[in-house]
Amino acid sequence: MSKDDLVERRRKFIQRQIQLDKSAVNVDFAGRAPQGGGPRNRDGMPKLPVGQHEVKNWPVLDLGEQPRVPLDAWTLDIGGLVENPMTLSWDAFMALPQVDDVSDFHCVTTWSRYDNRWRGVRFSTIAELAVPKDEARFVLCTGYDFMPGTFIPYTTNVPLHRALDDDVLLVHTWEGKPLPPEHGGPVRMITPKLYAWKGAKWIRKIEFLAADRKGFWEVRGYSNSAEPWFNDRYATD
Repeated sequence: MSKDDLVERRRKFIQRQIQLDKSAVNVDFAGRAPQGGGPRNRDGMPKLPVGQHEVKNWPVLDLGEQPRVPLDAWTLDIGGLVENPMTLSWDAFMALPQVDDVSDFHCVTTWSRYDNRWRGVRFSTIAELAVPKDEARFVLCTGYDFMPGTFIPYTTNVPLHRALDDDVLLVHTWEGKPLPPEHGGPVRMITPKLYAWKGAKWIRKIEFLAADRKGFWEVRGYSNSAEPWFNDRYATD
């Protein structure tokens, strides 16, 4: 099969899973404790979220294309409801305060990779520079990648208060080396407390919004909230 139909195949997979696993659809968190196994992680959650299995490799998932963005052409546009919209070049991005962190990576397709060593810029640093307006409540991130044969870009949405977690980073380094292009290099966002699709690969734009705006996979059947420790994978609304 060609890469052009990867999105359609994944959409059909999502619909099959919605039918098979009702506990992962339109999840209600009220009164529920986080689920999973293993020792506690640094946030007090089970190391392995419910429904996940550990892998040692790092599987590649994309829309069917992997853009190659030269460092001298990469930019990050930051706008929407902010006091200080800006466009960062690679040099300007690298001049921001850099942090090292180790966190786990949980993919909605049921695998988790532990203890990834990252280097990058905290999302909160970007927000401090942009100064979100009082009415900003959500973030929409856009990647350089498009659904093959279309002008539909990859997007994903995150509540602003979740994007401001200390472990949400825009990373350029993984395991001491430049982030591989197939995994979203030169820069991708990571969201360790949410399923990994919430962290846009090949990130090029961040918008601060007053109202939630669903992203690429959210309108195709994935959960809007994406909470790994509650098996929160799919949505029908």
